[in-house]
Formats: sequence, C-alpha cells, structure tokens
Amino acid sequence: MFDNCISQGEVSLGIELGSTRIKAVLINVESKILAVGSHTWENSLIDGVWTYSLEDVEAGVQAAFADLQRNAEERYGVRVTNLKTVGVSAMMHGYLAFDADDQLLVPFRTWRNTMTEAAAEELSELFGMNIPQRWSVAHYYQAVLNRESHVSRISFLTTLAGYVHWKLTGTRALGVGDASGMFPIGVDGNYDQGMARLFDERLAQRAGKASTPSVLSLLPPVLSAGQAAGELSPAGARYLDPSGELLPGALACPPEGDAGTGMVATNAVTAHTGNVSVGTSVFAMVVLDQPLTKSHLEIDVVATPDGKPVAMVHCNNGTTELDEWVGVFREFASMVGVDVATSDLYDMLYNRALSGATDADGVVAFNYLSGEPITGTSAGMPMYVREPDSRLTLSHFIRAQLMGVFATLRLGMDILTVNEGVVVTELVGHGGVFKTPKVAQSILAAALDIPITVREGAGEGGAWGIAVLANYLRDEFRDLTLSDYLEGVFADNDESVMRPVSADVEGFDGFLANYRRALPAQRMLTQR
Repeated sequence: MFDNCISQGEVSLGIELGSTRIKAVLINVESKILAVGSHTWENSLIDGVWTYSLEDVEAGVQAAFADLQRNAEERYGVRVTNLKTVGVSAMMHGYLAFDADDQLLVPFRTWRNTMTEAAAEELSELFGMNIPQRWSVAHYYQAVLNRESHVSRISFLTTLAGYVHWKLTGTRALGVGDASGMFPIGVDGNYDQGMARLFDERLAQRAGKASTPSVLSLLPPVLSAGQAAGELSPAGARYLDPSGELLPGALACPPEGDAGTGMVATNAVTAHTGNVSVGTSVFAMVVLDQPLTKSHLEIDVVATPDGKPVAMVHCNNGTTELDEWVGVFREFASMVGVDVATSDLYDMLYNRALSGATDADGVVAFNYLSGEPITGTSAGMPMYVREPDSRLTLSHFIRAQLMGVFATLRLGMDILTVNEGVVVTELVGHGGVFKTPKVAQSILAAALDIPITVREGAGEGGAWGIAVLANYLRDEFRDLTLSDYLEGVFADNDESVMRPVSADVEGFDGFLANYRRALPAQRMLTQR
C-alpha cells in the first residue's frame, strides 16, 4: 500500500534545518511517516559570528533527501520521484541579506548571535514591544548602526527557511510564524504597517539620508497555513536531488520557522495550549486569547502558522552541553572496553538522574555556550558549581545538567504565568531529550508546575510538522481550519501525560534558588 502512494506521488515531503541536524520526512495523506532521512551538521564561529555557509545548506539538504531515498527504497523497494506537496522549515530569525543580483552580502548570522543589543533596545523602545536580539530586524538595524558597507546594497532579506524555499520554488515568501521573527506582525496577519512607518523614519534619521528603502520592500510576502507558496521548480528539484530523479511540480506550503512547525507537531495551536521545544535552544510557545498587559524583555510575541498571537519564551542554550557530557561518559566507557549504544547510554544516564535528591543536593550546572538574554549574559561559559557539603554523585550531576536545561525557561515562564496570569492548561514537549521515557518529561513538569504531554514521534519534531503543513494544501482539507485539520491528524496519536509531583516541584525550586545565587558568577565570567 505504502509503496503505491510513493510511486504514484501521493506523498508530502517536509524538510527542517535544525541547529545540529537537517531532517527529511515523507508522509502519506493521513500524515503517517513513510520514510525519514537526516544529515548532521554544525555551525561555525567565524570572526565572532555563528554561521553556516550556503554551500553547507545545499549539501546538507541534498544529503538528508538522499538518506530519505535510501530509507524509502529499503522499506518499500521504490524511490521517491514525485511529490504531491513539499514544505521547508528551519531555525528562525537571524540575518540573510542579498543584493539585486541575489548574491549573499555577508555570511548568514544565525539566531545564536548576541551582537545586536543596541539595536534591540532601541527598537523595543520605538515599537513598545520586545524586539529580541536574534530577530532579523534587529540584525538589520544593528548593521545600520554599525555603518556596515553592505547595507546600501540590500535588496532582499529572508530567513533560512525562506532561503531554501526560494531555491526550491523561485518564490519569495514566508509563513506568518516565521515572518513574525523578522518583523512584528499586525492584527491583520501581515507586517505591522504602523511600526514599519516608525522604523522607516528612524532608519532615515540614522542613515543620514532623506529617503531610504522601506523595510517592507525588503521583506518576503507573508502567507498563512493552507495557502500555496509556489511549486517545486525544475531547478528546485535538482537543488534537492542532483541525480535528476525527482520531478518538479509539487505544491509548496509557506516556509515556516521551527517554532511554528513545533506547534503543529504537538497540536498546540489553540488558546491556553502550547509546547516546549528542546534542542540546541529551548523555547516555550503559549497561544494567547488576549494581549499581554505590557512588554517584557523576556517574552517575544510571535504567531502560529495561521496567525494567532503567541507568547514565546526563547532560551539560547539547550541540550548541547548535556550532550557533551554524555560524550565524556561514552569516552570513558570506550576506555574501559565497554561498547554501549548511544541511545542506551542516554537512557542509563537520564534514568540515573531520578535516583538522587530532587534538588541535586546543591549541585548547579549552567549550559551557556552562547549568550543568554533572559539572564543577562552576553557570551557563553558553561559552568558547574556545588555547595561544599553537597554529595557529588552521578545522579546529582546528571540531574543538575537536566534541570539546568530548563532553569532559564522557568524564569521566563514565571513572567507569563505569575506576572501576566496567563492560564496554561497543558504543554506538549518535543525534541530528542524526550526519547528517554518520563525523565526529562517529569523534570520539565516539576520546573514549570504544569502537566507535560509527550506524543508519539516527539523526537522527529518540526520536520514532520512542516510535512503536515504541506499536506494541509491538499484539496480534501481545503475547508478545514488548521485546528480542525490537526484534530484529525492527531485522532489516533499515542501520548503520555505527566503531572507535577510536589516533591519534584519543591526540589526544582531549591535547585533554582541555588541557580539564582550562582548567576552573578556566571555573568562575571562572561563579561567581555
């Protein structure tokens, strides 16, 4: 059955470019995963800028699709030569600036950079809302403030998802969720016109010119989920599959950011629901039913793929430092002659974290490999400290590392739930950290004191989410809202719900108290 739908081209492809992996997922009309592919990559720190080259983007996308082809052939004996629909997702924000000849003007500046503090502060005051350092408009305005020579030659700005979509279809467009990380979105679901006028006036003052290009003329058009955003072109098919087997013509959905596809992948697109995505970064998305009472530096206001307002708590640092420590234990195991599968090693270490004191007995871990705006640190410096009388055990060390992943998220979420009184009935967790059953899920529930749901396929995340959005273009779903469409997608999905345990909540509060006490040392060490 599945081989027929692949050979007949009745399949949808989703590609997501994450911070450490590029993933490709092939699904059928019922959104069931048929084949997967992936490619591992890493960002580079070049001249103080976190970046990926566009050559690595192309090679990585091709490698992920080739891996999916191998997987499809192994499973069903057929190769993917035709697609019904296709979608691209990627890490949000950042800065990709092109000239009139479509040439990249400066290396891609990713979300991970914390180099736009002056611009972010000025724009936040100008707009009366928080403009984070990683947003594209902050990067653009900082380049103006820095008097960078390339600014006068900018013809087009986009995100990483928007760039790959452009290469696949020749169409410049963004989904509203991804666009909301470039420039504020108004109530009409498009870029905010009033804020654009304010920005243009300020830009003209700063640039010292009577007239400068309107910021709106540089940004991609905004589309909502369910709208077509071009077709896979012949050049795009070759970009994805240099062998020439893949045919053009697939309808393309609007490119989205990983936050939006994470919400789709967790069915968290209605008010009072939300999700927590855990990877290289950690962020929570909570769908609002009314505006926040005021602007908060720790909270971004973005949008779901169908344009609903979302409060986003974004933490620059996630599981990378934890993964490094797992690598240390893998090295030790190898040194003593023990061969253990990576997945088994994660399971053993994570489960060990549940056997000690719930506050990690005074052990504190900071996972900061880059700056963390929520806690006011401008650069990365992973740090581990403990009380002199604490018991340094494997359990306490790993638990501290896991709690450290969620500590900054808790600080931001407190603003929503305590200061703003936002009611959150459920959060859905997704990302590789949840592949070990119950461990990270229970610690996150304790950290936020909110029930945490993990659904089947939580480790695949946004690659499946963007494939589901691509499927939403099919004629049979045309009359459904995104929420109703997703209810059908998730009708038979297995899920696990963990509610906060009082002892774990008290333990996390104790850990967080020690974390706050150690923060001044972290800030001092990262001063430049």
